[in-house]
Amino acid sequence: MAGLAILVGLVYWLMRQGWNWRRTLQSDLPPLPEVPADPGAPLLEAKGRYHGSTTAGNWLDRVVAHGLGTRSLAELTLTERGLLVRRPGDVDLWIPAGSLTAARTDSGIAGKVVPAGLLVITWENQGVALDSGFRADHPEEHTAWVEAVEALVTRRTTKKTEEEAAK
Repeated sequence: MAGLAILVGLVYWLMRQGWNWRRTLQSDLPPLPEVPADPGAPLLEAKGRYHGSTTAGNWLDRVVAHGLGTRSLAELTLTERGLLVRRPGDVDLWIPAGSLTAARTDSGIAGKVVPAGLLVITWENQGVALDSGFRADHPEEHTAWVEAVEALVTRRTTKKTEEEAAK
């Protein structure tokens, strides 16, 4: 019995060391955008769970820097200005609208497979492309979120293109 306890303790310690090593490797990830005092009027809201972030396109490469690797409860609010992720007991996440690049539904992220599906938001943090996964309490809402984020990305891209053409 004592041997089993030592083995479990060793495995836990090795997992912790791996997490700390990954955090050190990702220490060059730029700081996250600060949450604005007024994120704007909500377009969509949902409660659910934040499942973590990975480098874009690599669902197994979990990002742990800046608290992005911690699973937590989440309240999502999409506005014209961006996506606010309130995480009770953890750091809130703000993704400005100009940083959003795509949205999709998927079955997994950060080594976590969710058969009923996840909402995956792709965004850029100062040149680093990331995927962040969420599971709404009502997964049937994911499609509306994908459509709303894609519409927001399209509006921002079109506006930026028109501004550049006017110069």
